[in-house]
Amino acid sequence: MRRRLLISYMSLLALSLLTLMVPLSVNLAVRETHESFIAQQGDTQRFASQADPALGPAKNLRLRAELVRYHELFGIGAAVIDGEGKIVAVAPPTLSLRAASRPIERALSADQSQPETIWPWQSADLIVAVPVIQEGEVVGAALTIAPTGPLRMRIARNWAVLFAGYLLAMVLTWLAARWLARWTLRPVLELDAVTHDITSGRLDARAATREGPPELRRLARSFNHMADTVTDLLERQRAFVSDASHQLRTPLGVLRLRVENLADHLDESGRREHALTVEETDRLARILEGLLALATAERHDDPGRVEVDAEDVVDGRVAAWQGQGAALRRTGGLDAPVLALPDAMDQILDALIDNALKFGAGTVTVHLEQVEELGVIHVMDDGPGLPEEELARATERFWRSPRHQNVDGTGLGLSIVAVLVAASGGTIDLLGREPTGLDVRIGFPCSTGSPPGAAARDGWRRRT
Repeated sequence: MRRRLLISYMSLLALSLLTLMVPLSVNLAVRETHESFIAQQGDTQRFASQADPALGPAKNLRLRAELVRYHELFGIGAAVIDGEGKIVAVAPPTLSLRAASRPIERALSADQSQPETIWPWQSADLIVAVPVIQEGEVVGAALTIAPTGPLRMRIARNWAVLFAGYLLAMVLTWLAARWLARWTLRPVLELDAVTHDITSGRLDARAATREGPPELRRLARSFNHMADTVTDLLERQRAFVSDASHQLRTPLGVLRLRVENLADHLDESGRREHALTVEETDRLARILEGLLALATAERHDDPGRVEVDAEDVVDGRVAAWQGQGAALRRTGGLDAPVLALPDAMDQILDALIDNALKFGAGTVTVHLEQVEELGVIHVMDDGPGLPEEELARATERFWRSPRHQNVDGTGLGLSIVAVLVAASGGTIDLLGREPTGLDVRIGFPCSTGSPPGAAARDGWRRRT
């Protein structure tokens, strides 16, 4: 955004200066040409007043001497011609009048020469022709031919000074615009950084309110107030879930104990209902445990990630779940430790392996692989899996597939996994397998590099 502002500022300034520089540069060239023409025209008129083609050779010699002296002093060629176009006097003798044919014709027609603007890239001479008039008739013409090198040099020098001023104005304006853009955008950039921090879990991050324009300072104050309100609501919600779960555990345990004590006082017709009631209390206890675990996972305001040896953790969890009714195995490996919350990977693997076993998987494979800056863990099973349209909802709280309503569970397992993965700075994808089964793929940032960006995550997903 700062770059776009600077480009806008500098483009407007460059366009404004160019609209001034172009006419000014033309005016400088015209002025220099006009001044040189006026000075040269005065000398030419003096020669015209001295010329008398009808005079004798002595007068012609004096005129030639005057022209030679003028050429030696100023380096400007001069000539006088009669009414028929013949040269009466010229200096230097090698002076060519071929380029002056048109000005001579105009002078012999009693017309004054008009200056033509000299530009730095031109090499034409500056020619001034003046008619010689005697008794009201044109009897000849006097002309001067000056090289334009010095004139073009002066014009180029003036243009260089003008261009230097243009560059200086651009540099000064760029410095001022850069400071102004930085001052203006600093609150916006800080708001962006604070928003990123809050979305990353740092709920205590707040924007500065003493820098930038008044409107942005007011926006920062409003943003901080909104963040305080949202943070307070989240804390109240988490505290409520955690406190409610804690407070309900004790009366639920007492209730279950009393329901079990009723077993000896029931006849045969009530024992089935009694058993169903005990199962419901167990299910309610599991729901409370899941809610408590979810609230605990969501309270990681500061991720506090540590290096974790994923291979060691996976081996430990696979060994712990052996003998639970399915074949478990670990394949692949990682090049480096990964970053995760303490004990988060253990909980994630336990939840995923438990889900796979719960839904009737015969084989569960935990596969590790390195993908760019990510350490990727696949938990794959050959169970019934989920249809494509249900995979996106699998991490929603309390959501369960309609086909699995009779399977024991609370619908919070994958929700807890998703929260723990996000708090660890990782990503989670649920994919179907052929012919049946589920592939839960989790990516953790490696400790040897910075946390993975969008490029790494996109590259990981493209490989599927």
